[in-house]
Amino acid sequence: MDLDDVLPQVGEFGRYQKLVLWFILLPGVFPCGFHAYNQLFMAATPDHWCRIKELEEYDARLVRNISIPTVVLLDGQTRFSQCTMYDLNYTNSLEFYESVNYTNVRTVPCEHGWVYDKEGHENTIITEWDLVCDKDLSATLALVLLGLGGLLGNYFFGYVQDGIGRKPAFFIYLFIQCVFGIATAFANNFATWAIFRFGVGFTVPAILGTPYVLAIELVGPRHRTLVTILINIAYSLALVSLAIIVWVIREWRMLALATTLPFLTLFLHWWLLPESPRWLLAQGRIKEAEKILLQMGKINGKKLPENFILSLTTQDMNQNVVQIDYGIRHLFQSPNLRWKTIIVTFIWFTNTSVYVGLSYYAPALGGDEFLNFFLAGAVELPTYLFLWPAMEKWGRRWSLCVSMVVGGSACLATFLVQNDSVITLGLYCIGKMGISSSFVVLPLMASELYPTVVRGLGMSVSSMMGMLGPVFIPMVNYLGSDMLTLPLIIMGTMLVMGGACSLLLPETLNQHLPQTLQDAEKAGLDCFACCTPPQLDSKIRAMHESRF
Repeated sequence: MDLDDVLPQVGEFGRYQKLVLWFILLPGVFPCGFHAYNQLFMAATPDHWCRIKELEEYDARLVRNISIPTVVLLDGQTRFSQCTMYDLNYTNSLEFYESVNYTNVRTVPCEHGWVYDKEGHENTIITEWDLVCDKDLSATLALVLLGLGGLLGNYFFGYVQDGIGRKPAFFIYLFIQCVFGIATAFANNFATWAIFRFGVGFTVPAILGTPYVLAIELVGPRHRTLVTILINIAYSLALVSLAIIVWVIREWRMLALATTLPFLTLFLHWWLLPESPRWLLAQGRIKEAEKILLQMGKINGKKLPENFILSLTTQDMNQNVVQIDYGIRHLFQSPNLRWKTIIVTFIWFTNTSVYVGLSYYAPALGGDEFLNFFLAGAVELPTYLFLWPAMEKWGRRWSLCVSMVVGGSACLATFLVQNDSVITLGLYCIGKMGISSSFVVLPLMASELYPTVVRGLGMSVSSMMGMLGPVFIPMVNYLGSDMLTLPLIIMGTMLVMGGACSLLLPETLNQHLPQTLQDAEKAGLDCFACCTPPQLDSKIRAMHESRF
């Protein structure tokens, strides 16, 4: 029996699901949002200049004027060099430097360390361990390690989630994240800190999988769009909350603790968070599913039919359900599921690369980096007001395509206005809104395409390959130090390509979730979707379904 046929009898989105969603699943989204981006501010690089130990008693601006050369940036602006100083004898009196012809003075690398501008950041790993100039790639490499941890963590998470269940998978990863998150605050050198961040990255974004999948599996088809929107709103609020926290706490060790310790309270949810009855039924664990469904019906004020559990048991016996250890090979075993997996994985790669890339890039846009990051999270919220009705009217496929193409086109357009920082920021925000919208649709559509028996594994494989993006995207952003719009052009191209591929996938709006591998084969690819308008596409689909 399909659980989607049962949910109307116990409540598709009743009080039970709402309580679980609002008080357990939505708070469970925040750890991922915090730990995905708090590293940007722990490893922030403030303005810095060579330390002139002989002149430390004088005003810092005066010292820079007489000891630090200026350099011209690609945009034509000038600033004090951050890694060189004039080769002079600084034991002379200040009057001596008034007669110096600096055009004839050679420059040398900093000899006695650096002086940092503490106005924006009280203390970061960069200022504590002097990770600047010849070590300025350290922060970027740390982000690469975080991405590598996520790549490895996603691979194992699929097996854990489909093997032992959604509930234990979440708490295992929460434990790992809290241990390494707290340990980060006590690192005494960069190597140790980077290892701890790799451990944190092992859980990002895998830990987001349980709240997302469980929310989808607990409700009926008509409510999957709503819970998906709510999950993503919670994630955006996590980014906005993080922006406020990093603005208040400017010391990196305290920031590590402030963004980890509160999540220890989530372990209290062990006794409240239910396992997915859909997963239990797929595993043949009828009695456990019965207990959850009875509780769901009771809290929702409905009762199950007397013969419901018997019919499930009888059906299970008649079909001779055999326990199968599903693996990656099952995703590529049949042609339709194989192509769906390939296309979803490619789109996931482009989405993850661009979403993470744009989020990482926000502080580099100039101006107040805390405000930029706040806006990068806040700009996502209005998109959900338009996306909800669009997903219900146009379906998943066209909503995904339009979001990616619009966001990608905005990023590409920055090449035309690269000398105008205000318009570039505006196009960046449009690009962020587009990728935020597509990141709402994609996991929902993927969860509706993958069958229950490999849903967690399929989404983990796709998101794992998507995590290749955060591995290389920090290097792409690093190139932005020479050309501000280059990363945006690369990310825009990826988005447009992903949007075009999305039209090959079948529409999943209001369709029953596939349970088995055989169910996943029933809906094949639609190679002509790009020629069919969304409204006509819906009518054709309805006519097709009416024949069966």
